[in-house]
Amino acid sequence: MKKDSVKIVTIGGGSSYTPELIEGFIKRYDTLPVRELWLVDIEAGRDKLETVGALAKRMVEKAGVPMKIVLSYDRREALKDADFVTTQMRIGRLPARILDERIPLSHGMIGQETNGAGGMFKAFRTIPVILDIVKDIQELCPNAWLINFTNPAGMVTEAILRHTNFKKTIGLCNVPVNMVAGFAKMLGVEEKDVTMEIQGVNHFIFATDVFVNGESRFQELLDKYAHLSAEDTIQMKNFVSLPYSPAFIEGLGAIPCPYHNYYFFTKEQLEEELEQFKTGTVRGEVVSETEKELFELYSHEELAEKPKQLEMRGGAKYSDAACNLIQSIYNDTGDIQYVNVRNNGTILDLPADSAVEVACRITADGPKPLATGELKLPISGYVHMIKAFERMTIEAAVSGDRNLAVAALNLNPLCPSDELANIVVDELLEAHKEYLPQFFK
Repeated sequence: MKKDSVKIVTIGGGSSYTPELIEGFIKRYDTLPVRELWLVDIEAGRDKLETVGALAKRMVEKAGVPMKIVLSYDRREALKDADFVTTQMRIGRLPARILDERIPLSHGMIGQETNGAGGMFKAFRTIPVILDIVKDIQELCPNAWLINFTNPAGMVTEAILRHTNFKKTIGLCNVPVNMVAGFAKMLGVEEKDVTMEIQGVNHFIFATDVFVNGESRFQELLDKYAHLSAEDTIQMKNFVSLPYSPAFIEGLGAIPCPYHNYYFFTKEQLEEELEQFKTGTVRGEVVSETEKELFELYSHEELAEKPKQLEMRGGAKYSDAACNLIQSIYNDTGDIQYVNVRNNGTILDLPADSAVEVACRITADGPKPLATGELKLPISGYVHMIKAFERMTIEAAVSGDRNLAVAALNLNPLCPSDELANIVVDELLEAHKEYLPQFFK
């Protein structure tokens, strides 16, 4: 039976994205009555949580909705009797991200938050913490849904599915949301009328069909996508997308997500990142400056709404996607959303216990994945390679096996050599030693 109201706990509540989350819950209050929203963070994040929390309270007061905002540094206290838990953490905060980017780049290797060496080490820092959070959820609010949009979202979701018996977990990403928006624009239709079939894993998905009001328009879209200019490609705020050749898109018979730029334009992306490395403007450094400006804005007592500047963050729309997902579960809507879930045959030729990012109908019982059959032949090898990298990374994160980490990085297409895999793994292990006790037993 649907509850009259819900309690939501957001772990990583001091994030700069939190005002978007608050705005989303305020907008949906009539259909998603949030009784209490607990914003939880660690003591080291006190200043940010206090600033964001004060803004959240002003936003709720201005909106006139009876939503109680509670700030907490005690995760276990916050989790008691929660209905939904969202996670938006960055273990090691932005200085750790900058190291993930700069250390690989110092050796001529792509440095990126969720791909290659950077994504691997973010997983190493995050997975043990997420598994501890899941233990608390199982004890204190076992019926709650865990909505994770901590990156790398696919690996985090799979770690939970394979290393705990907790099943009510969903990984979330804003990339499919941006793809739907981009496709709608290309076809001249409303976003709400567009749905996709996608195959792959988080930040490595391909659109294999696109529907407008249930009718496939994929061939038309594929023809348009094959001839896009650079400015018309689907862009993310955190990097620039490049246009593919018509031959590649037509031969592939699928549309890559923006993050494929790192794999299909590695030379061009690396050149751009090396220039940023020289000038002290790698993405983590840019975000650090953006966050300073955002928190300065958030501290203004007259501000009582989400500032437009927040949309410049690469993860804009994450929080809105989370609100949509929670609202759909609460109301048993059955609408289609794109989330990370246990495969269970959705993609026939990937392991059943893998996390995949696919279209799902969202119900009160959670996401119901829409079967896609086997991976389309032109994308099959790519997806299998990245899935193997993910599974090895997860096992290394849990076991602290340094050699497995080297083998996993070597397998990733962004790593140019075995020698560099060893060097970069060792330097990142040393740089993040404080957050990686499993590797230093």
